[in-house]
Amino acid sequence: MKHQETIDYFLKITWQNIANKYNQLASEFGITQAIGYLLINIDEQEGTTVSEVAALLGLKSTSLSRIINNLVKEKLIYREGHLTDKRSIKLFLTDKGKEKRHLARVVVKKFNDYLNVHLLESDKIQLVNSLKIINEITTNYKP
Repeated sequence: MKHQETIDYFLKITWQNIANKYNQLASEFGITQAIGYLLINIDEQEGTTVSEVAALLGLKSTSLSRIINNLVKEKLIYREGHLTDKRSIKLFLTDKGKEKRHLARVVVKKFNDYLNVHLLESDKIQLVNSLKIINEITTNYKP
């Protein structure tokens, strides 16, 4: 089997193409796709723990340190310690972070509207169902 015939090849090149497009669009607002996605996943009222953000992004908490430090430095987010569990740190959006989050949401919505116009509803449902199945069996894969 050629690598261009594997399922993971098409998943990777498709996601890479989407991420590149998001990066191109996000750069107009001074952020990246990864930053936009992180900002979108921080709860505006309650904040979000670093471990929750890591899970939502599919990363390990330790991998987020540099990104979080940069976002704090750029004044997009701030950290706040948990009142009772000193090990738990919550992330909150600053006003500037809320503004960038709004821009990121607009980009995501417009792109998804574009996809919805160009995909048949039945194809979209089939794709989402297939991706859910692939995600589940990938999670359960034990070589």
